[in-house]
Amino acid sequence: MTILIEQPDHQLAGSQMEEKKLCSETNETCELVLDGGFVVPKDISKNDGCVTQEIAASNDAFIAPEINSFGQSFRDYNAESERQKSVEEFYKSNHINQTLDFVKKMRQEYSKLNRVEMSIWECCELLNEVVDDSDPDLDEPQIEHLLQTAEAIRKDYPNEDWLHLTALIHDLGKVLLLPSFGELPQWAVVGDTHPLGCAFDEYIVHHKYFKENPDYNNASFNTKYGIYSEGCGLDNVMISWGHDDYMYLVAKENGTTLPQAGLFIIRYHSFYPLHRAGAYRHLMNKEDEENLKWLQVFNKYDLYSKSKVRVDVEKVKPYYLSLIEKYFPAKLRW
Repeated sequence: MTILIEQPDHQLAGSQMEEKKLCSETNETCELVLDGGFVVPKDISKNDGCVTQEIAASNDAFIAPEINSFGQSFRDYNAESERQKSVEEFYKSNHINQTLDFVKKMRQEYSKLNRVEMSIWECCELLNEVVDDSDPDLDEPQIEHLLQTAEAIRKDYPNEDWLHLTALIHDLGKVLLLPSFGELPQWAVVGDTHPLGCAFDEYIVHHKYFKENPDYNNASFNTKYGIYSEGCGLDNVMISWGHDDYMYLVAKENGTTLPQAGLFIIRYHSFYPLHRAGAYRHLMNKEDEENLKWLQVFNKYDLYSKSKVRVDVEKVKPYYLSLIEKYFPAKLRW
């Protein structure tokens, strides 16, 4: 199964349009086909500063594309579009309502894992109807993103099967949006995460809305360390509630044999102020520092695989079922 990247013609101009035409005339496809039919463009910067797509050999590494599935730069929270407006409204609600008390309440409630029993793959299929309102790069069903990420990592890291599975399951906590899981509002499930109980770092997206958060003016919370101490470790830090922390609880409490780096990725993959800007590193311990290296590897694929591509689900399903069996019990409590 080979499907071309959808790229709007307005993104191509001058010589780029000619290259697209030439590609068409010679029946060459400017694409890299990964396992399961996943296609990744290989972007090559030319001397004139333009970026073109060229044919990539099958053993080439994943090359991060320049544009997201909307034809825009990745994580551009200021681009003028209807989607960007809804994303900003999302973060306003998130920053106002995510308080330390709220996070404690959610962790206590959802750590009971008394909602349903099901397998990992059954949960993957539940995500078919979920769209993340906080994501400026993607409006496809979440199952598409999971497989895109996993297949891209599988190509570059064929021997790290735990990392393939981590990629597949990292967003499964988004089932919190569904009625059987409490149908939590989007601001309590998705979006970038950040610590509570200390000052809100300026690198958190749409930081201005924290001024309306009840914790903002709490003298115990609004310093660099707040209620924490230097090097205390992220395990001892309350992070805003969402799908990351929930899936971490599900995996840990159901006895997964994934390595600690896998659990770290699941729990902190939305903690962008840390792994993109270096904020809050003063709270990390040595184990966190080691695990962060794997998170930064993972982040490239999590972010930049959000293009208009498709994976042949039935072709790759047996492989991922074998990994699920290796690292998880047949049924999990959620």
